[in-house]
Amino acid sequence: MGSEFGRIDPDGTVFVTTADGEREIGSWQAGDAEAGLAFYIRRYDDLATEVSLLEKRLESGAGDPTATHTQAEALKASLATAAVIGDLAALDARLTALLGKADEQVAAKAQAREQAKADAVAAKETLIAEAEKIAESSTSWKVAGDRLRAIVDEWKQIRGVDRRTDDALWKRFAAARDAFGKRRGQHFAQLDAERGNAKQIKEKLVERAEALATSSDWKDTAASLRDLMGEWKAAPRAARDVEDGLWTRFRAAQDSFFARRSEVFGERDAEQAENQKKKEELIARAERIELSDPKAAQSQLRELQSQFDEIGHVPRDAMRRIDDRMRAAEQRVRDAVDAEWRQGSVDSNPFLAALRERLAEAEAKLERARTSGDAARIAKAEAEVEARKALLPQ
Repeated sequence: MGSEFGRIDPDGTVFVTTADGEREIGSWQAGDAEAGLAFYIRRYDDLATEVSLLEKRLESGAGDPTATHTQAEALKASLATAAVIGDLAALDARLTALLGKADEQVAAKAQAREQAKADAVAAKETLIAEAEKIAESSTSWKVAGDRLRAIVDEWKQIRGVDRRTDDALWKRFAAARDAFGKRRGQHFAQLDAERGNAKQIKEKLVERAEALATSSDWKDTAASLRDLMGEWKAAPRAARDVEDGLWTRFRAAQDSFFARRSEVFGERDAEQAENQKKKEELIARAERIELSDPKAAQSQLRELQSQFDEIGHVPRDAMRRIDDRMRAAEQRVRDAVDAEWRQGSVDSNPFLAALRERLAEAEAKLERARTSGDAARIAKAEAEVEARKALLPQ
């Protein structure tokens, strides 16, 4: 009994038909020939099913192309001795095509791996370039240090580089990181040295400020303290905690001096304001002197002048106004005296008496000026005395 792809002889010998002719594949003695053919055809179908599974797994991407190639190659080799009845030529052609597709996928995967490796190497080289740039020029020490640590984490996520290449790349990155660490260490060592020097400079400034804090030479000391403030601002900064402590001491010394000066100036200003008030009261009295009796008026004026001169300094902005008012009051009395003299008896030589009286007034004014200790006022009074003396006969 036979079929297109094989037969069973009456003696039970089984043959499969191939492109090269019939090949004996076994013997069937278990039943009729039809059952035997069905048995060997099922074995062929099983073989074809294995091929179909390999084809589908490869096509879906679920199968490993290398493993598929190995299995397909083994199946292809087994066809020459396979005890099956079926279209072995078709099955061989399918396996040949399957091997070709598996080879293509193996090559594609190899290319993909190479590309992935190249991409991974490129990604790590990009990180290396960034690290080298940081190592060369970055001065944002904290930000740069944080970025280098982040690069390590990113580095670990990049895969697909062979061990040898990865080790070489890592050495480059590690060298950049070490160079940054060395440069940062040198920077902070220099900064520590500068801060130590700054500490010494500012400690001396503090000592000078504290020495001036108790001075009562208000003008020169205030100027010196302002100069010290300029030196402080120009000096380099020490470490933050040291800088803050020194600044507290420096500022306290300045505040102590200026607080004392303000207290003294406040007392002086209050005293001068009170002096101004007293002088204005005397001036008002001088301005109200009754002139009907010039000699009595002159006597009252002298008394008021004496009191006026005994009163201390007034505020600077009031000096000119106070002096002008007092001179005007004095001139008012002098004018009255002069008028009386002009109207007096010639026999009594009123002119000479007036000159002598003016001289006496000038001398009295000089005495008051000397009592006040005001050099300018003394010089002016001396000049007036000399002028009065020049008018008298020798």
